[in-house]
Amino acid sequence: MEWLRPKTSGGRHVLDVLVIGGGQCGVVAAHGLLREKVRNILVIDRAERGREGPWQTYARMPNLRSWKDQSGPDLGMPSLTYQAWHEAQFGVASWEALKLIPRELWNDYLLWFRRVTGVPVRNGIEAGRITPARTDDGLPCLSVATGDGPMLARKVVLATGQEDAGRWWMPDFVAALPAERRAHSADEIDFAALRGKVVAVLGAGASAFDNAATALEHGAREVHLFCRRAEPQLVQPYRWLTFSGFLQCLHEMPDEWRWRFMSHVLGLREAFPQDTWDRTARFPNFRMHLGRPWTGARADAEGKVLLETPRGPFTADFLICGTGIRMEFAAVEPLAGFAGNIARWADRHAPAAADADARLAEFPYLAPDYGLLERQPGQTPWIRDIHLFGIASTLSFGPAGASINAMVYAVPRLVRGVMRGLFEADLPRLWQDCLAYRDPIAQIEETRLAAG
Repeated sequence: MEWLRPKTSGGRHVLDVLVIGGGQCGVVAAHGLLREKVRNILVIDRAERGREGPWQTYARMPNLRSWKDQSGPDLGMPSLTYQAWHEAQFGVASWEALKLIPRELWNDYLLWFRRVTGVPVRNGIEAGRITPARTDDGLPCLSVATGDGPMLARKVVLATGQEDAGRWWMPDFVAALPAERRAHSADEIDFAALRGKVVAVLGAGASAFDNAATALEHGAREVHLFCRRAEPQLVQPYRWLTFSGFLQCLHEMPDEWRWRFMSHVLGLREAFPQDTWDRTARFPNFRMHLGRPWTGARADAEGKVLLETPRGPFTADFLICGTGIRMEFAAVEPLAGFAGNIARWADRHAPAAADADARLAEFPYLAPDYGLLERQPGQTPWIRDIHLFGIASTLSFGPAGASINAMVYAVPRLVRGVMRGLFEADLPRLWQDCLAYRDPIAQIEETRLAAG
């Protein structure tokens, strides 16, 4: 049964759901909606086809770090698994010999997945600010500015992965350097130009190591990786929490427990696996500096960068910051118009002093359906129809929108929440449809009816 009706606003078509982001989060969310007959949807992405998400851009590891046979985008449908696609492409023997999924093949699989599931995607469209609007029959909807003009939708899912509610961050003193002397690990980097250069990398997570290894593989003379911790992070807490109880139920637990678990996990940061270490350690010109953060930096007249550290200065030709994301709603164009009224964890939960973390307190405090909540109720009630399904949901839900192995739990939860909002808004119309329903399921012969 088609349970939703097309709507207009000022005579213009209104989508039921607009998904911003055509990577794995957005495409799988759209697939989940299509399965529930929410068909009036569209996915948009600013990148060209095939370059959605990180897989062909700033992801610089050879293989995914997830288990090859985990359930993810397939949402429990065997014919949609990566294994089914791989065996169809390369044969069963190739699958059995495979240890980890190559990054490029995962990207090819996602493009196949989007095609066979019929998810509608338009590339080359960047989303701008979101503002409130109304349908012609009086229901709230949202207007999303784009280069192709405003798009209207009753619900918006922001599925832009790492950047859904923040920006790539590096220390201010690094950002102040000339652009040709530094980069973030998420930037496009001309690694060939680093041949024969001394490269300094800030950070000791997997992404920092990936960039260090890529520089070494392109012929850098030396690569030095700087870790602020006195000991490297070798325990991967995400390996512990990938069980169904945690992934399904954490978001329903009291705030105290959600904060306790996720602030511990996020405070540890992501560890690097053995093959990532081996990829760098095979080069004799690689060094890791423990307990040596950067405290300042300046460029000299010869084009070198002079780093300040607690253990003395260091000179490099180029800097790479593997320093991740900081929550900053105003830096995300779709959220910028109401950034000041998005509820944060800092607004809803006061942890014990020993558990406090100012960085994590800036994460959005989300509703059970990933919807935004207001910091000051009544000022921007319409933001409740915007659902964040990326890294910013982590503190509220644990691994969710940006995690492959959490998708089987997270996507149905998101879809149910979006559907519930559409259903609730349509209750008056659905009630009238119910009263008007007159389709008989049988025919009877009136001659068989007893008289009187």
